[in-house]
Amino acid sequence: MQILFYFVIAVHIIVCLFLIGVVLIQQGRSADLAGAFGGQGSQTAFGPRAAANVLTRLTTWSAVIFMVTSLSLTILYERSNHTHSVLEGSKPAPVSAPAKSGK
Repeated sequence: MQILFYFVIAVHIIVCLFLIGVVLIQQGRSADLAGAFGGQGSQTAFGPRAAANVLTRLTTWSAVIFMVTSLSLTILYERSNHTHSVLEGSKPAPVSAPAKSGK
């Protein structure tokens, strides 16, 4: 179980770095100089539409893998013997007596 946990952590870190890179590579809509004047030219090898489609698909798939690995890490951590609560060492709240009636 430990090997699977560390494998999912490694995949998760790789996907995180890949997702950051893919998002930073993308240009905004009409972000280049030609977009300011209505030109459809682009500086990519695939053309403006093909590059956007490839980067959009890469972003979508890496986001899906990121979410799956996040949920998997949560489930694997909870199933391991390291389960603990945030409230484990806290004291219970003091119970106060109800107010006396005015009668």
